[in-house]
Amino acid sequence: MSPYITDAVAWQESWDRQQEAYLPDREHRFAAMLDAVDAVTDGVPPRLLDLAGGTGTITLRALARFPDAEVTVLDLDPALLAIAEASLAGRATVVTADLSRADWVTALPHRAYDAVLTATALHWLPAERLTRLYAELREVLRPDGILVNADHMPDDALPELTKRLAARAHVRRAARYAAGAVLSWSDWWQRAGDDPALAPLVERRQAIYPAGHSPEWTPPVSWHLAALSDAGYREVGTLWRGGADAAVVALR
Repeated sequence: MSPYITDAVAWQESWDRQQEAYLPDREHRFAAMLDAVDAVTDGVPPRLLDLAGGTGTITLRALARFPDAEVTVLDLDPALLAIAEASLAGRATVVTADLSRADWVTALPHRAYDAVLTATALHWLPAERLTRLYAELREVLRPDGILVNADHMPDDALPELTKRLAARAHVRRAARYAAGAVLSWSDWWQRAGDDPALAPLVERRQAIYPAGHSPEWTPPVSWHLAALSDAGYREVGTLWRGGADAAVVALR
């Protein structure tokens, strides 16, 4: 277990509850992603890359469904990766890399992944960098491998309804925060910073992101589909949708 984590299960649960307040259908998107993995591997234990994987949320669910999967968790955040490493206890490879740099691929222990899965993370990257990253990800997939990105992706055809759905979700979330039912993002990080074991890693994280992450950039789903097509993927489409969020899939 990581020396920075006194109770990985508790921190993992805390992270899940905080994230679920923001994304009530979070598990639905994960299930859809793993269904896609199952479809392209057909019973063979998959090799997966959990991209910008944070605490290893996707990895934990992937290993529950595919116990013999070979999984790599990649992120830059030292605090979240410490929780991942402690939670996974050697069942996956945990690596540190910066997706804003083209050399991030040098941190990977493998090439030819069956699937690259990522959720609610790549909206921190600007358009130009995400465009290049989609092309870079194609090169780490085996033929017929898939990339699935689940994130905030409004529906171009329903701009007004999407705004209303997002506004309603915001109101419900704010009410839960006000009642103390769940922790907000900022509250969660405050707790992590107050924890004697995690505090040094939270300080290191603040040095990496002195102004927080870059501003969120959430283009409509059509932008992602066009960028993936331009990157050379053979098939692209929408795998899942929930309100203002979607999961796009691309087949190499």
